[in-house]
Amino acid sequence: MSNSIDENKIIKHSPEQSSPVIIENDEDSNAPRSSNSTTANASSQKQILLLAKKFSLNAAFLPEIKQAPIEDRAFRRKKIDELRKQQNMEAIVLRAIQYCSDENMTDRADQDWFSSFVILAEGISNKNMQDLWAKILAGEVSKPGSFSLKTLQTFRTMGITEAKLLAKACSLAMSDTRRKNIRVISGAYQVPTLFNFFNKQRQQQLDLNQAGLSYADILTLADNHLMFEQETESHSLAKGEKIQFNYNGKSVSFVAKKADCILTFYKFTPIGTELAHLINDNADESYLSILKTKLSENFSITN
Repeated sequence: MSNSIDENKIIKHSPEQSSPVIIENDEDSNAPRSSNSTTANASSQKQILLLAKKFSLNAAFLPEIKQAPIEDRAFRRKKIDELRKQQNMEAIVLRAIQYCSDENMTDRADQDWFSSFVILAEGISNKNMQDLWAKILAGEVSKPGSFSLKTLQTFRTMGITEAKLLAKACSLAMSDTRRKNIRVISGAYQVPTLFNFFNKQRQQQLDLNQAGLSYADILTLADNHLMFEQETESHSLAKGEKIQFNYNGKSVSFVAKKADCILTFYKFTPIGTELAHLINDNADESYLSILKTKLSENFSITN
């Protein structure tokens, strides 16, 4: 660490302090405070110092004479961690209540599932992610079996970026009426025959990047076990045959204009399908317009 940093101006340490206390930023108490803006505008050095202080790992920045015994520091850090986890879980449970009804239920919540849920969720401090964990808890209690432990473990490794990508994919996704099979339609084509082989309009491929979901995003979702990276196809539709989809709460019909028309799409994994239920319906109308225009050669699309 550079000698130009005055650690004592950044970190205040009390060796006599034995009770665990969450330390706030050292700023003018009379000034408006915003931890997010403060962290965002601080240098990388100061951000590390602030994090070290918050998690009671700041002793190394102080003169040895001012350092509390390492046993005390370890105990204090453990207590701070326990308090933080307790605060996180209380916030998540409080949020979950808001998503539940007060009606009587026939199925009792699985305590083993809840115990695993607590272990995985207790380290989540971000408010947006806490809200998603609260929805998982409310959904599982309301309908046991909605979220598997494998899904919870996958979700635990996700960050805000991945959650936003999932939300974007959901805004483009079509599903069956039960939302058991969720997919993002990527194109369509007619099975090649002797009569249509040289027809340049036989195949249409959507540029999902225009809708805000690049192939790199799809690969990221695939790495998080939320979506398959390889395209899948529908069955071959006869002329006039219809497929009905649910598009974020709206009914959308695809009717084949010709014989042997096929839809292509990226399909959500079972884990991605479970987590998609956390995302509020938020249809992307521009994507629906693109579908109607780009696939008009082979399909008539109505909603």
